[in-house]
Amino acid sequence: MQLDSTAHPPPPAHAGRALCVHGLSARYGTVPALEEIEFEIPYGVSVAVLGPNGSGKSSLFAAAVGLLRPSAGSVGLGDRGVAWLPQQLHLEPTFPVTVADVVAMGRWGKGGWFRRTSSEDRDRVAAAMSSLGISDLASRRLSALSGGQRQRALLAQVVVQDAGLILLDEPLTGVDRPTAVAIGELIAGWKREGRSVMVATHDLESAARDYDMVLALNRRQVAFGAAAEVCTEPVLRETFSGHVATLADGEIVDTSHHHPGAS
Repeated sequence: MQLDSTAHPPPPAHAGRALCVHGLSARYGTVPALEEIEFEIPYGVSVAVLGPNGSGKSSLFAAAVGLLRPSAGSVGLGDRGVAWLPQQLHLEPTFPVTVADVVAMGRWGKGGWFRRTSSEDRDRVAAAMSSLGISDLASRRLSALSGGQRQRALLAQVVVQDAGLILLDEPLTGVDRPTAVAIGELIAGWKREGRSVMVATHDLESAARDYDMVLALNRRQVAFGAAAEVCTEPVLRETFSGHVATLADGEIVDTSHHHPGAS
C-alpha cells in the first residue's frame, strides 16, 4: 500500500465522537480503495471492522491517521488523539532498535521528536512493558523477538500514547494464545476508560460476540451498526462476496479462511 510520506492530521470530529467519517472515498492512483464510507464512532465502544483482503480495512485506518488523503468526503478525529497499530511494520533487520526504544516512540507525539525524555515518559514506558509482560525484553532488539513478543512490544507503544481512539489492524495474526488474551484484556480495559477501539479482523464469530459494533466493508460500506444486527448471514455473504457458510452448530464462518478440522 502506497501512502503519503507525510501525515496530514484530519480535522476535528463532532463533539463527543472519537471518529466521524462522511462520504469518504480514497484511491491509490486510479485504483479505488474506499467508496462513500459513512459512519460515526462515539467514545467508549469497541468496533470490529470486517472484510476480505483488499476490502479497504487498512486504507480506512490510514485515512483516519492522515496517511491516506480522501479523494472525496471527510474524516474527523476526536480531541483525545488516535493511536494506530498497523498490520505490518517494515523495519530494517539490522537497525539497532530495542524494545524499550520502540515503546518510547509512542511518547514522541506528546512533545516532538527532539524533546528530552521526561520522568513521566520513562514511567509510562516501564508501566506499559510491565502490563504486557515484556519488561525483561527491554534491551532486546525488536528484530530478535518472536511474533508474539514483537506484537506485545508494538501494543505497548500504543498503550503509552494514551489516545482516545485506538486502531488495531489484524492484531491477532500470527500471535500465540497468551498474546491474544492480553490483547482482549487491553481492549476491555480501554473501553472501561472511555476509549474507543476499532479492530480489523477476519474472525466473524469474534466480531459478533466480542464487539459492540461492526463495520462491514468490501471497498464500499455494506453495513454498520450493532454487532447483532450486522453479523447476519445475508450481510456477511455480501461483505465476503459469498465466501461464508453456516456450520451445523450455527457458527457463521468466512470459508475463504476456514479449513474444517483446523484449530
